[in-house]
Amino acid sequence: MTDKQQLDHSKDKILFTPGPLTTSRTVKLAMLRDLGSRDTEFIGVVREIRRELLALGGVEDQGYEAILMQGSGTFALESVISSTVPPHGKMLVVVNGAYGRRIERIARVLQIGAVPLVSPETQAPDANQVAAALERDTAITHVAIVHCETTTGIFNPIREVGAVARRFNRCYFVDAMSSFGAVPLNLADCSIDYLVSSANKCVEGVPGFAFVLARREALLATEGFARSVSLDLLAQWKGLERDGQFRFTPPTHALLAFHQALRELEQEGGVEGRAARYRENYRTLVAGMRALGFEEYLDRKNQGYIITSFRYRNHANFSFDEFYRRLNEKGYVIYPGKVTEGNCFRIGHIGRIFPSDICDLLAAIRATLGEMRVDLSQRAETCMAVS
Repeated sequence: MTDKQQLDHSKDKILFTPGPLTTSRTVKLAMLRDLGSRDTEFIGVVREIRRELLALGGVEDQGYEAILMQGSGTFALESVISSTVPPHGKMLVVVNGAYGRRIERIARVLQIGAVPLVSPETQAPDANQVAAALERDTAITHVAIVHCETTTGIFNPIREVGAVARRFNRCYFVDAMSSFGAVPLNLADCSIDYLVSSANKCVEGVPGFAFVLARREALLATEGFARSVSLDLLAQWKGLERDGQFRFTPPTHALLAFHQALRELEQEGGVEGRAARYRENYRTLVAGMRALGFEEYLDRKNQGYIITSFRYRNHANFSFDEFYRRLNEKGYVIYPGKVTEGNCFRIGHIGRIFPSDICDLLAAIRATLGEMRVDLSQRAETCMAVS
């Protein structure tokens, strides 16, 4: 059997997670070739990716740069934190979930002063509290926030916080790992100096690299700040600008896949088109889960359309470990919960999945609950949209 025949006959599990995600067959096929890191075609691919990322952020030719960094999204987060905070700098980290806490932890391990501004996981941060914190502590040089906190699925107010950071003349850093490519935004309008996301999220590529969109003036001011060789953001940008090449071995196959994923994003109608599909996935999922007796962890007004946290069913026979295992055996992969208060699990609406896939998942959940002898809701219909 040829490689192509094997690929055509494979059946992957569907990933209802925040990443890695289910990808299209054509994105997978894009990796079935080898290009050298110094190949002119590959250098052209890298150049196009960088240009298209700036366009997605609404800042092409507006004083921003796209910098690609090997590794997972956390590598790029650490690259920004370790490379852009001056030796005696200090970060205000807006925290309302596990990924805000990760930013704080990275800063502390790097021995960078970090001040957490903590909100409950169920609430969006208040920009006025950010302003008050900056008034109290004039030593703070940077403000960091997570856009979509995938602990719960909440969307945080990055535009309002950015306006505060600009008013106080502080550097502003946004972790848009799980939102970029599916939530319309303009970096300049949100006063963002550095934004980080990853290849294997809403652009629907595969793992292997992450990227930073950086305001050029802010980036150039960081000369000498880097605390790492391999994660030196300014040096990485200089290398890409000099000859179009990575300083160290690039993830060539992941970049080829991402190049194809960008084409497919454009074909879908860009960020707005992808957002429309993800919103429909979300509406279909929530309606069906409510019909099965599950409740969302967040109030509706705070819930984003990237991933949703659901509370465990309050039933003696419900065990999440068994629930997860049975769904996995049926070919559906969901995510354990990460909230600190309450028993929850998470279901993502992103990746190359459609409302029909959500309906299939709901049918599998209904069957699994029946196998576990967990009472179902009286409502029979589980595949409908909720307004």
